[in-house]
Amino acid sequence: MHLLLKNLLFTVLVPGTVAVYLPCWLASLDKARAATAASIATGSVLITLGLLLYIACLWPFATLGRGTPAPIDPPKQLEVAGPYRFVRNPMYVAVLCVIAGQAVWHLSGTLAIYAAGVTAMFCLFVQGYEERTLRRQFGDDYRAYCARVPRWLPRFPSARR
Repeated sequence: MHLLLKNLLFTVLVPGTVAVYLPCWLASLDKARAATAASIATGSVLITLGLLLYIACLWPFATLGRGTPAPIDPPKQLEVAGPYRFVRNPMYVAVLCVIAGQAVWHLSGTLAIYAAGVTAMFCLFVQGYEERTLRRQFGDDYRAYCARVPRWLPRFPSARR
């Protein structure tokens, strides 16, 4: 129960701020065009996919990895189940889907620029800190994982005929 609460607290504070609170604030300042049925539908799909992906990541992260996404309380085991089988950073991808979905929904250039900035920050953090830390913590297991699973864009196994 304690681990679940820590994961929920992290989710509300960090991804909640980056993917919900700040974009809502920016959208309220933006003089974006009026949303259309198509922009709302497309934005809704991206937001829903992002939320579902985040939830799909959080559960095995906490239960199998026995940690949180917070760098101060990382998982004790390398998490390679669920969405982590297809992409090494699915939580970041999920957050970016939610932000992009809001940009599309609101037809907001400001949110599109914000999404690009968040993407750059995620890239810098992952490559500058997170990957080095995981290599030190998990060694050859992490190196092998990196060799077979892409960083950002999923590579799904092809069906054998």
